[in-house]
Amino acid sequence: MSGQQTTNAPSPGTGGPAAGPAERRAGRTRGLTGRAPGADGWAGWVVRAALPVALALWLLSLQGVRLGGMGALGLLQVLPVLFFVALAVLTIGFAVALRDPRVPKRWPAAYTLGLIAVIHATPSLLYPSLRYAWAWKHIAVLDAMLRHNGSVPGAGNLDIYNQWPGFFQLNALLLRATGLHSALGYASWYPVLANVLLLGPLLMLYRSFTRDRRLVWGGVWIYYSASWVGQDYFSPQAFAFLLFVTLLALVMRRLSVDRAAEPAPGGAHASRALSWLTDVPAHGGWRLAPFLVVLVLTAAIVSSHPLTPLMLISVLVMLSLPRRNRRVVLPVLAGAVGLTLLWDSTIARPYISKNIGNLIAQLTAPDQNVRPGVSQLGTIAPSQVLVSWVAMGMSAAVILLALTAVVRHRWVRRTGLPLVLLAPLPLLLSNNYGGEMILRAYLFALPAAAFLAAVTLLQSRLRPRVQVMVSTAVMLALLTGLFSGYYSKESMNYFTPQEVAAVRYITQTAPAGSRIVSVTGDLPGGEMRYDNLERLVLAEDGTPAERSQLLSDPLAVLRATMDDPNVPGLSYVILTRAQIAECELTGSFPVDTVDRVRAVVAGAPDFRPVFSSRDAVVYRYLLPAVAQGTAGGSR
Repeated sequence: MSGQQTTNAPSPGTGGPAAGPAERRAGRTRGLTGRAPGADGWAGWVVRAALPVALALWLLSLQGVRLGGMGALGLLQVLPVLFFVALAVLTIGFAVALRDPRVPKRWPAAYTLGLIAVIHATPSLLYPSLRYAWAWKHIAVLDAMLRHNGSVPGAGNLDIYNQWPGFFQLNALLLRATGLHSALGYASWYPVLANVLLLGPLLMLYRSFTRDRRLVWGGVWIYYSASWVGQDYFSPQAFAFLLFVTLLALVMRRLSVDRAAEPAPGGAHASRALSWLTDVPAHGGWRLAPFLVVLVLTAAIVSSHPLTPLMLISVLVMLSLPRRNRRVVLPVLAGAVGLTLLWDSTIARPYISKNIGNLIAQLTAPDQNVRPGVSQLGTIAPSQVLVSWVAMGMSAAVILLALTAVVRHRWVRRTGLPLVLLAPLPLLLSNNYGGEMILRAYLFALPAAAFLAAVTLLQSRLRPRVQVMVSTAVMLALLTGLFSGYYSKESMNYFTPQEVAAVRYITQTAPAGSRIVSVTGDLPGGEMRYDNLERLVLAEDGTPAERSQLLSDPLAVLRATMDDPNVPGLSYVILTRAQIAECELTGSFPVDTVDRVRAVVAGAPDFRPVFSSRDAVVYRYLLPAVAQGTAGGSR
């Protein structure tokens, strides 16, 4: 009993568990070599062998992937069994490294980087071009801001980016400094970069609560295993989320230091490196330098993304509820509220003024806000329904494990993480954020939920070997949910070279003022030159009557859409393989809609093909007089 009490005794200033007896013995005997004497036992050999074997199997498995075989299950359909064997070997090796404190600390870090590579570098290595239509959209916004050296005139629906330009201006500065002409060269690797950079703030956050490396690295592993929402691509959200977690880690580290005479034990190197951020003034609270860092991070968040500042304010309000936290949290909260109000009342005022009525209306409909926004005229592929339930079930399991830790462990309730876990709830009930608020709420709660889930798994009363088996099984199950949510829509996220070439042709050759029409918005760069070209997506911009009529009389809808005297340029319709995939996976239209549109357009005299390939076709609409002249000439 006394040994158990020693293991779970609180660390100074953290309320979390101190290092266990085995870890302390290993630390005393590690000596000048930096290696525990037992590290060459079976655990050490398993850990050393499993990582290179897993990475080799992963790279080998990618050699046989045929992207053309992707269907309703995306990459899950074409990845060979060897890929998942590599993932299992990686997870087992990590579990062994986590179990044995004699294994050097660098190994959990190496395994975590390996996991990031397997999850996020796989599409980057397999795909010939940038993944995901929204990433292409952000490339187009950055390109336009570079051409205009700032705000983009005539931005239309994309004017919102003029009002939150921080992410794009930072990338523009990077491109000018490096001499690069486009961010396409590194945007494909942005998910890898974003997740690697996130590792530092996560470690700082978790080390604010405990020195137990099992909990720290277990929480990190669970975070990456459960982060299936996919908000890590080249986007303002990914950038702002990285800053959000960094700021949260700084506040939590300050709280842990402010409650004790010594810094929270996160490892000697980490404490020394962050001493200037964690040094407590005589009156408590913040010193000027670290508080200025916090304000700079907040300003970057406020200027880059509309939702993240509100999530930050919600978290800070929750953390300020306990009186003991207010000396640290209230100055940061005041800065976040002040900067957000200043930005929204000046730079972002056009967007706020235009949408204030809708924002107020959503406050009175919390039941609608928690539902995903879906506009369907077709049927979602049954496999998509299944993988969606798997991903949502995994999310629910993580939250349940986190809540279990809150109930069972008193020291957890003193960390503030339960408050962070609940902080997204007010925003979830007050706004649907285009039908995505429930996913964003999960994303912002995940850093807290992952650590709490690790506490439940790794501080249970099970026997050590049983605990390892259970935790390994849970980690593998979480990865199953991750890949179900993260990889299952890749047939619409992936673009072939023919699709990229078709969009590049039309955006580079269309005269200024031209209109580009597509059935869905799934195009690789359809927003390029959006300041000179008009984009119209029938699945999003058409009225409900027009969307329904597209199924019964597509030619009439296209002619009515494209025969517009207000369009100063030409009108084009572009149809691609990815649009077919989007119809199948989202149910926005019946799966045969794009093929039916292509069939009727191909037989119409007033549509002329100007680009054609296996995966994409572009037609130019001819005005009636031109079409009649062309037909008469042909006769």
